[in-house]
Amino acid sequence: MCVPTLLSTPMTTPPTHLDLKKDRGLSVEWPDGDSSYYSIAYLRKMSPSAEQRQLREEMAKNPLTVLPSSPAASGPLVAISAEMVGNYAIRIRFSDGHDTGIYSWQYLRDIDPAREELTDAGPPVSGGPDAPKPG
Repeated sequence: MCVPTLLSTPMTTPPTHLDLKKDRGLSVEWPDGDSSYYSIAYLRKMSPSAEQRQLREEMAKNPLTVLPSSPAASGPLVAISAEMVGNYAIRIRFSDGHDTGIYSWQYLRDIDPAREELTDAGPPVSGGPDAPKPG
């Protein structure tokens, strides 16, 4: 029986630069020259915490899932603080009280909104309104 180890899992190299604008988002510069930007709302929605993952799974199965109530926050959602977690992640505390998500560098790469846009775009659909007519 082969059991995978942490050493066999590819690890993303830490960013070369992080810039958190608490009311806007997180900018990340990666060692390979790529850069990523995550809005505060997107980071909160995509939190890797167990309860947020479960909520995303429920919403994927049923778009009419009732969202849990959150403590009343005065004003818009912002990042209150952030801290490094070892050399592999960042933890962000949000104004709505959420602070259990640890965003590993690999997870940030995986949820990069720019990459998702490229993936979602996919190949052109044949037979669309701009497709040439046969004949």
